[in-house]
Amino acid sequence: MITKELSPIILFTYNRPWHTQQVITALQKNDLSQQSELFIFSDGGKDFEDEKVVEETRAILDNTTGFKKVTVYKRPVNFGLAANVIDGVTTIVEKYGKVIVLEDDLITAASFLTFMNKALNMYEDVDEVAHIHSFCYAGLNLPDTFFIKWVGSTGWATWRDSWKLFRPNGEKLLAEIKEKKLSKSFDFNGKYPYTKMLRRQIDGKNNSWAIRWNASLFLANKLSLNTGKTLIFNIGFDGSGQHSGSQDFYNMDLYNKELELVKPQMIQESVEARRQFEEFYRRTNSFWAKAKRRLQRMAKGDFS
Repeated sequence: MITKELSPIILFTYNRPWHTQQVITALQKNDLSQQSELFIFSDGGKDFEDEKVVEETRAILDNTTGFKKVTVYKRPVNFGLAANVIDGVTTIVEKYGKVIVLEDDLITAASFLTFMNKALNMYEDVDEVAHIHSFCYAGLNLPDTFFIKWVGSTGWATWRDSWKLFRPNGEKLLAEIKEKKLSKSFDFNGKYPYTKMLRRQIDGKNNSWAIRWNASLFLANKLSLNTGKTLIFNIGFDGSGQHSGSQDFYNMDLYNKELELVKPQMIQESVEARRQFEEFYRRTNSFWAKAKRRLQRMAKGDFS
């Protein structure tokens, strides 16, 4: 039983009405939805055609029920995903002290809110833990929960004090990683180019808030509590989103039972989890793995 006040939920939306409806419908089926406040940040359109789809999405938002309270923030202009997320999380976490965060392509398991609220309550006073993540890559064999020095953005939660560690200046983050000779560790022993992602953000080639959140907590030596079974299914790998692609190998079936959540005596990174992440990145980020996926997309008529 959860005795403390439930965390508010934040949902970020843009111009995908169908996806948004699926996300809301799944969230309504969560055990704690009717007791939870939902805050929706709807980004504005980039042009006239875009604005029409944004308005379709907002019509869905205006008729959303099934929660304790629904508040919709309609951006008058296009913020872009990063600015929308940073401002939205800051606004809500400053007031409520904790947040559960979703985007408009994330389908939740029925136990998602229960797990996230229990975890937020269990670890709110544990300084080493700054983040909770409810998604797990396909093919990993990990316990129900584990700690890792890495931040995922696919269905996550945090606290006010942890969010204060967020540093928006990617250039300073990268300089510190290099100065402390941490690039190899940040990149999972060189198996995934997170450092390159951060460099691309600095150069304006991506607008990722998540890589900066990842780097911020990495440099602060904070851990994320992650799930070994996924409570999130991403329906956005259909080319419809701002940063989507044909990467459904990241998806596995939703785990609809309740995960076991027990606080260990030792709060430390799982060596085995880090090893499995490195192996996953090695398998999925190699030249041949990328070439195979591209050929598979081309065979389906996708030449992106």
